[in-house]
Amino acid sequence: MGTPVWIGPYRVQRLLGAGSFATVWLGHDPALDARVAIKVLAENWSHDLRVRERFRDEARLLRRLDHPRLVRVHAVGELPDGRPYAVLALADGGSLRDRLAAGTPPVPLALALLDEIAAGVAVLHRERVVHRDLTPGNVLFTSTAAGERVVIADLGLAKALAAASGLTARAGTPGYMAPEQDDPLAVVDTRSDVFGLGRLGLRLLGGPGPRPHLGGVPAPVVAVLRRATAPRPADRYPDADSFRAALRRAAGPSADPAAAQPPPCPRPTDARHPAAGSGEPLRPPATRRPREESPSVEASATGRAGPSAGRRAARRLGLAGAVTVTLVALGATGGDTARSMADDRWGRSGPVSVLLPPGWRAAGTGWAGRYDARGRLEPALVVSPDPARWATDPTVPGAFVGLSATLGRRSTPADFVAQRPHADCVAAPVRRVGRGATVWVVARFTCPAGRPVLVEAAARAGRAGLLYAQVVPPPGSGPDVVDALLAGVRVRPV
Repeated sequence: MGTPVWIGPYRVQRLLGAGSFATVWLGHDPALDARVAIKVLAENWSHDLRVRERFRDEARLLRRLDHPRLVRVHAVGELPDGRPYAVLALADGGSLRDRLAAGTPPVPLALALLDEIAAGVAVLHRERVVHRDLTPGNVLFTSTAAGERVVIADLGLAKALAAASGLTARAGTPGYMAPEQDDPLAVVDTRSDVFGLGRLGLRLLGGPGPRPHLGGVPAPVVAVLRRATAPRPADRYPDADSFRAALRRAAGPSADPAAAQPPPCPRPTDARHPAAGSGEPLRPPATRRPREESPSVEASATGRAGPSAGRRAARRLGLAGAVTVTLVALGATGGDTARSMADDRWGRSGPVSVLLPPGWRAAGTGWAGRYDARGRLEPALVVSPDPARWATDPTVPGAFVGLSATLGRRSTPADFVAQRPHADCVAAPVRRVGRGATVWVVARFTCPAGRPVLVEAAARAGRAGLLYAQVVPPPGSGPDVVDALLAGVRVRPV
């Protein structure tokens, strides 16, 4: 099908991806003023009643479970041609497949990720549901107010345990599905998902293939994965909770996400997940936008940076707590970042510094979801009179400023800005603002709801990469205010 303008009441912005059974579009929900992923049954399956019912079953199941560890369904509908669609929460951090494309993470981070994946699968098992297709592409990352969360997606093959046997066709992905899933008459239960978790663990730890090499992995962890991937279901752990408990015992302190130190991890790609993710920086919310659509820098709500902030920093590349991954160390309201500068007129994140307008402060020390080649968060910060409120209150002016070496290798400033249209907003002509060696490409949008003016800007920062700024100027201000703010952005040579 061509690119639709609307799917139901949702305005389509662009294609996120296409698979064998479905096409997924990035859409705009006008009621919530939020981005969503719209999953539509593929045209070639529109007349297959079994596939149509499987598609609807997935949406019904996710809606019924409605858990933070699972991709959430906002609504369902049907196109004029009768094909069903589901409106899903957008997983803006992409998939595990995207991140593994750059290489495997270090052992502590891999174990923390596997722990969180198992926790999501355990939600299904407690509800007597078996996923049956656990792969890196079905493990997604979504931003929240506290950082980043792992969520389980694509329950198209999931079945209630009472109906999980006697299937009429093979179900699963080679390399991850259990041996019994190749037998149409075999009983498929939670132990089949345990096999998938074991295979995911091998992939995370760099040991895929028939004879995985797991150098540097603790022997007890290897034993857990060996039992999880046993050919006979009876020899595996009974469910995801049991697997997770065994993994934590085997790994010791490193299995506790709250205790994990921040090891370097490979840079994830910015590939857009075909099911519900896009790897883009998040748009600032308008009046009714949910909190999880906040900017990609996590700003401190309290304005204090104490021991808890240090613990959050120590977990920013691993999984924090039972629910979220804390991706950034929280800046004080001008505190830690300002103290590293010559005076308190500057906010800084890594090599990026911003001259603060009078009365403004800075918060944040990293760009959530973006990593450099050494596995560190790429630098970013929010500057505003109230950084914590800027993410949720459309009346508060401010700016998100980030520097990405990875984006600099793949995109020009003009292309990057062109990829950031805003639904229902009127765009002014793109202009260029030169400040010495830095030339900003600037697009200004006037919007009927939420933030009345929104500015997208990008510039080349030499070998350091691509500078990106999203600015909400003070009410009634002109372009000169934005230009002055951009002129105050500096990048220290690295």
